[in-house]
Amino acid sequence: MKVLVFVVSCLLMLPVVGYTDQAKELSAATSLPPIQFGLEELHSWIDRTHPLLRGAGAEKTIAKGKMLQALGAFEPTLVNDTELERFISSADPSKGTQTVGFNDTLVEALHPLGFRGSAGFHQAIGEARIPDLSFGNGNQQVILGGFLPLLRGLMINPERAEQQRSELASPRAEIKIAKTRQDLFLAATHQYWDWVAAAKLLDVQKRAVAVAEDRYTLVQELANAGSVAVIDVTEAGQEVHRRREVAIAARRGLEQEAFKLSMFLWVNGSPSAPPLERVPDFPVERRMPTVDDVLSQKARALSERPEVKELEVEAKINNIDLALAKNNLLPSLNLEAAPARSPEKFVLGLGYRFGVELRVPLLQRRSRGEVLQAQGQAERLVMAQQYRENQVVVDVDNALSAIERARERMEEASQAFRLAKLVEEGERYRYSVGSSSVLFVNLRERNTVDSEIQVIRAKAEYHKSLALYQWAVGAWAKTPSDSLRVSDR
Repeated sequence: MKVLVFVVSCLLMLPVVGYTDQAKELSAATSLPPIQFGLEELHSWIDRTHPLLRGAGAEKTIAKGKMLQALGAFEPTLVNDTELERFISSADPSKGTQTVGFNDTLVEALHPLGFRGSAGFHQAIGEARIPDLSFGNGNQQVILGGFLPLLRGLMINPERAEQQRSELASPRAEIKIAKTRQDLFLAATHQYWDWVAAAKLLDVQKRAVAVAEDRYTLVQELANAGSVAVIDVTEAGQEVHRRREVAIAARRGLEQEAFKLSMFLWVNGSPSAPPLERVPDFPVERRMPTVDDVLSQKARALSERPEVKELEVEAKINNIDLALAKNNLLPSLNLEAAPARSPEKFVLGLGYRFGVELRVPLLQRRSRGEVLQAQGQAERLVMAQQYRENQVVVDVDNALSAIERARERMEEASQAFRLAKLVEEGERYRYSVGSSSVLFVNLRERNTVDSEIQVIRAKAEYHKSLALYQWAVGAWAKTPSDSLRVSDR
């Protein structure tokens, strides 16, 4: 009975075991290949982790600091001033030695338009006669003061000019980030396609080695059977070693390109090697842009390229300097009203002083020199802007030319590769019927390998030219805002 139960249990378990084995085989057969490492992932990686781009992002913090520094010239200042003096009045020596003074508490501030004012209250110490704006017991006074430039310094002054320059620091930082991002993306994309091409070249050399090894084994068997000469075995063995040496050089080339690409892939502050198992295939060719597309993209490049924007910001800064220099050519005519705060003035009964000051430089050398420098800088920026705009147009045309020539090169290389394969197959057939030798078969295969290498390099150059076009039209100039956050602390 026990034996019967054991046999029945084993029979019931057999389908389960078979189903498990089938599930494992099905899972292994349907396992997905690794996801290809694409350009979008590379660019996203650079935006998140590359130290040069994150260092450029710190320019935003520097710009914010410059703005705060410039605004510091206009912030109100609380002043508390106490002074005491002992003296004998010459008008009434009978009073003997007197001790008088004051305590002033006031707020001073400079307005961006050039007006400087103060307001507060005054507390007299000792005997003092306060004629103006007194309150309390007559020993307290409201103090108001002001300084108003009527010509030089009105509306335009060094403090306000510095504030206007600091307002341009943020756009300047954005331009620097965009320029760094453009250059990084272009260099990374070129290196990416060099890495892909190196992986394809290594694959070609590996397949060539496998073909040579199979032929060497076949020729050995034929030589043992007496069908071919022993020299053919030597020839086949020499070709195996030659192709292995070329494959080793190709592997070194792939490793070198991987190390270069790792400088664009950072993990925890260190370069990271790209995943070799995720090397992608070359994408299909793209449609060439039409004439209308090129014209619109050139117009966009003239507004998006950071090199052009940088000159626009420099021109705005120079305009600020020029306006300040022209304002300095004006005479200095200032109105001032302020409390007379020295103790003797209060003893004599004088509470306020008013004044008008006029200063006229005779030669104006300094101001005229500043104006000449600003005007010369403006002329230089106009010429530089013309050069940059033409350079952008030439860059776009150069990229279009590179794309067109790369497409032609790919077509010719593909045709040469197709014909080389036909010649190789024909030479193999001749060898199979005894009309050729191992040497000629090896030469035909080498020619096929060289032709395939040219196809790979032409494809890499084509995609590099596409990246150059993206750079030329300023497609990578816009920076995602969430990738460059820098702590203000």
